[in-house]
Amino acid sequence: MQILTKTLTVKTQKREILQDISHEVKSFVTQTGIKNGQVLLFVPHTTAAVTINENADPDVQRDMVLGIRDAFPDQQAFNHMEGNSDAHIKSSVIGVDQYIMVKNGQMVLGTWQGIYFCEFDGPRTRKLHIQVMGN
Repeated sequence: MQILTKTLTVKTQKREILQDISHEVKSFVTQTGIKNGQVLLFVPHTTAAVTINENADPDVQRDMVLGIRDAFPDQQAFNHMEGNSDAHIKSSVIGVDQYIMVKNGQMVLGTWQGIYFCEFDGPRTRKLHIQVMGN
């Protein structure tokens, strides 16, 4: 079994955004030469996350940001001194990791699925760790 790792730098331009990183992850999977296994994606930040969702209609990304913002709004009652408690909550709810199967050298994603880096406290320069494991 091989285990290969890469750290992707993600630059975000807004406080809250879902940024499509599918191409970058797919490119690394292809470069590894691993035919069957899995990909682990991990975000080492407490105010960011990673998710898989529709990538055919960009309005879905916009609507998801609006929905998450509405579900977990910034509240003046929060005590955290940095003023980003809502971003910490959003990161925890969405999650900082994803596993994706690799079959015949390709990630197993649905027809409409893409991989999104979720920024909740930007704009920032972030990291995403990609680990591909398999044969």
